[in-house]
Amino acid sequence: MEISSKENIHFFSNNTILPVDRSSFKSESSASKEKQSCCGGIKIFLGALSFVYFAKALSGSYLKSTITQIERRFDIPSSLVGVIDGSFEIGNLLIIILVSYFGAKLHRPRIIGAGCLIMSAGTFLIAMPQFFMGRYRYERFPSTINSTVNISPCLQDKSQTPFSALEKTHAKINAGCEKEAGSSMWIYVLLGNLLRGIGETPIQPLGITYIDDYAIEENAALYIGCVQTVAIIGPIFGFLLGSLCAKLYVDIGFVDLDSLTITHKDAQWVGAWWLGYLIAGAISVLAGIPFWFLPKHLPKPESRKDSSTSSEQSKFITEDNKEQHKSYQEQVKIAEMAKGKPLEFFSLTNLFGNPVYILYLCASIIQFNSLIGMVTYKPKYIEQQYGQTSSKTNFVIGLINIPAVAFGIFSGGLIMKKFRINVLGAAKLSLGSSFFGYLLLLSLFAMGCENSEVAGLTVSYHGTKWTTDYEQALFSDCNSGCQCSKNDWDPICGENGVTYISACLAGCQASSGSGKNTVFFNCSCVGTLESPSRSSSAVVGPCQKGNECPQMFLYFLVVSVITSYTLSVGGTPGYILLLRCIKPHLKSFALGIYTLAIRVLAGIPAPVYFGVAIDTTCLKWGSKRCGGRGACRLYDSSALRYVYLGLTLVLGTVSIFFSVAVLWVLRKRSSPQDETLSANGERGTCGTKSRKDNFVNSDHLIQTTYWPEKETRL
Repeated sequence: MEISSKENIHFFSNNTILPVDRSSFKSESSASKEKQSCCGGIKIFLGALSFVYFAKALSGSYLKSTITQIERRFDIPSSLVGVIDGSFEIGNLLIIILVSYFGAKLHRPRIIGAGCLIMSAGTFLIAMPQFFMGRYRYERFPSTINSTVNISPCLQDKSQTPFSALEKTHAKINAGCEKEAGSSMWIYVLLGNLLRGIGETPIQPLGITYIDDYAIEENAALYIGCVQTVAIIGPIFGFLLGSLCAKLYVDIGFVDLDSLTITHKDAQWVGAWWLGYLIAGAISVLAGIPFWFLPKHLPKPESRKDSSTSSEQSKFITEDNKEQHKSYQEQVKIAEMAKGKPLEFFSLTNLFGNPVYILYLCASIIQFNSLIGMVTYKPKYIEQQYGQTSSKTNFVIGLINIPAVAFGIFSGGLIMKKFRINVLGAAKLSLGSSFFGYLLLLSLFAMGCENSEVAGLTVSYHGTKWTTDYEQALFSDCNSGCQCSKNDWDPICGENGVTYISACLAGCQASSGSGKNTVFFNCSCVGTLESPSRSSSAVVGPCQKGNECPQMFLYFLVVSVITSYTLSVGGTPGYILLLRCIKPHLKSFALGIYTLAIRVLAGIPAPVYFGVAIDTTCLKWGSKRCGGRGACRLYDSSALRYVYLGLTLVLGTVSIFFSVAVLWVLRKRSSPQDETLSANGERGTCGTKSRKDNFVNSDHLIQTTYWPEKETRL
């Protein structure tokens, strides 16, 4: 039903003074009671939903903080960890259609409560392998474990080793082989994360629609903003919890901590990764309890009673014309179906025929690939590049990077509101944010550390850097008389500041002390670099990285925080661009396609191929007890920097080209009149077909600034 502008003016002028309904004369006390009841119910739901958002954001960010811990505990490569990380998105996709379609017709609060229970069950399942795999075993020379037997690290003859010690060693290896099946228990971690994704699915669509249905219209945007604010706090606590658990030993409470021969700075250290999942699972259970006591329906506010249309439609369709409007809609439906062209088909063709939407969708998919891969492996990059511990890395990310992202998202929305930026301006702001963000990221190439000096891997035993064939270079004249294995990883630090893969490969003839206090003497290879004739000593553990590394790490933190803020500023303008460039009746469908594409084409594959790329930079792989490749022990710092940052920048650059194309199409389709109107404070549109088709009420736009992918970007 089309109405001309003159008819609109006449229509509104005739309805300026409306007759007062008798129902409006009901007592003020009953009205205030109903309002308080409505507000009280929705506020209880708001508090419960905010706590759920906090719980799911905490558990999701905690998983990111334990990536390296899981990799070491289960002796798996980064590519497999990427599959585990992407299983959350797979679980979410399995039931998103069912939840979105049937959820609104059922008891929404109870479905959210059931989702919380499923999410907590998945979180508990992730921690379960710790209690069935036995104690964590790391590679260590026998003399550092048992001080009663003094065995020479350099076994020039097997007869030097007491038979009982060899027997015990072989017995332990055989016992490890019998429990080798425990290494496949990473599958339970994958299934647990998959279950987390299934449980998380109903929280967002059903929770937000429940608020939108029963909240006072002018408060809906505020309530959704409160939920999102609490969701931003979740990752902060998630990474801080990861920092705390990474300091604790994996088998804390089950082993004597004084007998440990490794510290939290060692590459073999595994923190109490499982403890955080138990805490996160308990929080998810508590978060789901209130929803089982909330009603299926709340009393609707007075402004929404007896209204089957949205607020935006109700301003143009009065009570006298509602029946006519409904009959018109039915006629349109019948006409379309009679032609054999379902409305869904027209929606799909109309949506994908919009060049701005398609180009922005492509830009978002590629940019999310860049951001998700970068965030997933950022803890690993900091640990390997700058020699930082897992605990410190998680603490820095949680306390510095996440708040910068949150402040950037808020700043983007504030800029949009302050300067009343139109669609073209939103596209420029989003493009500028991405351009300067990735430009800052380019500077991180110059803020790396040199490789640690590891004899046989990054330096030769004679002091020459960058050996060509590191497997052959592990053996030298200084350790030729020792019967050493090249698969061992039991690093020691020599007096000369060089790390040796094991005491045997360092040519050490004697040792004293036990545990962390073990000292090796008469190490023939340690004295090779400075004085070949003099043998030196070494201590347990790798040497620290170069002196320039702490300063480089500070520079990295500063640039990383600025980069996170800059990239986040363009998030809200880009999302508003998406909302304003599609017709109002296609918004829900367009957002659904957008979310589905991001999850399938970015959330699932990005961690996997980033992990595969990172695995190519490994210099020393660990070995499992019964053979086979384990987790990586040492990475090539330079190669890791170029692969990690390079892949992020390449994807970011491609997304910028698509963003430029979006801006070009908008400029081409916009008219000087639109720019003049937007300069006077009115809202611009994506096309110039007719103002009538693209008109959207300003109040509705303010309410639809909710960004469902905000937690994913964090």
